[in-house]
Amino acid sequence: MEYSRTDFSYSCSASSRTMSDKLYMTEMVKFDKLKLKKMEMQEKYSLPSKETIEQEKQAGES
Repeated sequence: MEYSRTDFSYSCSASSRTMSDKLYMTEMVKFDKLKLKKMEMQEKYSLPSKETIEQEKQAGES
């Protein structure tokens, strides 16, 4: 799949774009998201269950 430069919006005018902006846009156009690896999302921090909260409340009252 190929993209044209018009597929991406830019907030600055064409005259204020620097060379690095143009290189960045070129890389965006060439980027192939099909090469990305599939990842499973894992929760780092899970919230305690209702039962755990109740147990901690009861342990704090003792």
